[in-house]
Amino acid sequence: MEEGSMFRSLLAILQWWGFNVTVIIMNKWIFQKLDFKFPLSVSCVHFICSSIGAYIVIKILKLKPLIVVDPEDRWRRIFPMSFVFCINIVLGNVSLRYIPVSFMQTIKSFTPATTVVLQWLVWRKYFDWRIWASLVPIVGGILLTSVTELSFNMFGFCAALFGCLATSTKTILAESLLHGYKFDSINTVYYMAPFATMILGIPALLLEGNGILSWFEAHPSPWSALIIIFSSGVLAFCLNFSIFYVIHSTTAVTFNVAGNLKVAVAVMVSWLIFRNPISYMNAVGCGITLVGCTFYGYVRHMLSQQAPGTPRTPRTPRNKMELLPLVNNDKLEGKV
Repeated sequence: MEEGSMFRSLLAILQWWGFNVTVIIMNKWIFQKLDFKFPLSVSCVHFICSSIGAYIVIKILKLKPLIVVDPEDRWRRIFPMSFVFCINIVLGNVSLRYIPVSFMQTIKSFTPATTVVLQWLVWRKYFDWRIWASLVPIVGGILLTSVTELSFNMFGFCAALFGCLATSTKTILAESLLHGYKFDSINTVYYMAPFATMILGIPALLLEGNGILSWFEAHPSPWSALIIIFSSGVLAFCLNFSIFYVIHSTTAVTFNVAGNLKVAVAVMVSWLIFRNPISYMNAVGCGITLVGCTFYGYVRHMLSQQAPGTPRTPRTPRNKMELLPLVNNDKLEGKV
């Protein structure tokens, strides 16, 4: 690898890590330190910021070309995914309110397992035995982490776990509903974020409106807190946009490894800031999960290099763009 290319890849990974970890920490800070315990409203603010950001990038700055989608397809194909996408983000923010960042990030690493199982159960899709083998350390690490988690909260745990199911469902829907549309992250946000705002706006107003008014009256500096909340939405969109730099500057394997290392960075930074207790076995469980995720990504990459027509080999992505979910979770995860 040339020195310039290596520097560009390193810079891409670092800025991606920076945006991702910052968004996660800011969301946790909003719930814990600012006492703004309204995950629906936080998610709604993030959707609004993402909608505006995507419009600016595509329509005003013209940094990415608009992928035209038929009006009928917007409701028939994109709206169902927007609904699942909305559930995914809300559950992620709900889990952040109740459990530590370290535990939440470890549970989110369970997504590959839920994706494989759902595709196997619903679509009867065949997977190479190496794919199943790579799920063993992921599941084992999650179980060990959950059993030894000192700040375990059942509601937060279930929210994070169902968030994994929502992420997997979104990915499966993307593969089937958007067949023929080669979406990128910004165009995905351009179409999905407005739908998500529409879906979430009324429930957020009805369920959390009065609580927000009470919080606004009781908080010593509400306007400063609101600046932080809206800043987290802007950074969530910047995170999504930064994905392009990573995709074009690294290989699929590098992206996978960097993504798992990012989880480790997020866990370490959150511990330094919030000082949530982490036992030795809990850290071991998190490490096992990340190793399993890395192995899973490596196996998927190796299978994608096999010649077409290999017997009983599942259809796997053939380039690094396809190896990514339609909407990169890290993103949006915290998120949009």
